[in-house]
Amino acid sequence: MRERQRLDAAIETVHSLERDLSDNIELIELGEMEDDADVVGEAEAAISRLNADIARRQVETLLSGEADGNDAFLEVHAGAGGTESQDWAAMLFRMYARWAERRGYKTDTLEYHDGEEAGIKSATMQIKGENAYGWLKTESGVHRLVRISPFDSQARRHTSFASAWVYPVVDDTIEIDVSESDVRIDTYRASGAGGQHVNTTDSAVRITHIPTNIVVQCQNERSQHKNRATAWTMLRARLYEEELKKREEVAMAQAASKTDIGWGHQIRSYVLQPYQLVKDLRTGVDHTTPSDVLDGDLDRFMEAALAQRVTGEKADIEDIE
Repeated sequence: MRERQRLDAAIETVHSLERDLSDNIELIELGEMEDDADVVGEAEAAISRLNADIARRQVETLLSGEADGNDAFLEVHAGAGGTESQDWAAMLFRMYARWAERRGYKTDTLEYHDGEEAGIKSATMQIKGENAYGWLKTESGVHRLVRISPFDSQARRHTSFASAWVYPVVDDTIEIDVSESDVRIDTYRASGAGGQHVNTTDSAVRITHIPTNIVVQCQNERSQHKNRATAWTMLRARLYEEELKKREEVAMAQAASKTDIGWGHQIRSYVLQPYQLVKDLRTGVDHTTPSDVLDGDLDRFMEAALAQRVTGEKADIEDIE
């Protein structure tokens, strides 16, 4: 149902864009016929806005990764630097919460460790919404803040670091499809207690999954059919367990690959003094109003980073905006 709703919304978006474009073209033609410059101007302005909307939606089509449509977990950790970095981590955590709110996403704070004097040592939130992980996945990395520290009695400029780590929420209600060609099913006589019937009929079932060499067997029912059904359930459970182990190994590898929270590893710098600028060091995109960025205005950075990840080139920010 979720997939159908997503596709319905995508198709309706295309139809809506087509209708708006056609309507405004007709208005331009009508205005030119009647020599009405105001009508022509309004229609041209509407087409310009439509073009910007199409550019943004074009970026959304890049959200084609396997988990891009999933909800996301986002962790924020303070770097070295004590209270200053912990305060910056709290600001970063709020920034992403405000971004999610702007997009209509729901957030749940899963863990929150307060700093010793101010801010946070670490915190984790779950962000729920269509393509939440797809949008956020490029935000993983170290974020650098430069400002006059409110915790410094001499009002000196400080540089602080905090890290963000984003990973997808994986739906564990998955189905395990097992091809019959990948298994070998053996029947044999059960042993042990159970009476004469159990020991003299081939009611026990053993299933071997050849690719993984997983073996399950069941003999607790008199009926071979019941034992077979139970064995299949056991096999699917074992294969599911194997999948969970693989996921954990991937998650551990990602965690091990995270860089130090400090100089030389940042993906974005937020400068509040002596000048005002937020600059993404990967894409070159900047914003001259840090207060807006810290209040959740992150789309331009995410769009550019996503386009760069997919195409391998820096995005044309003028087109995106």
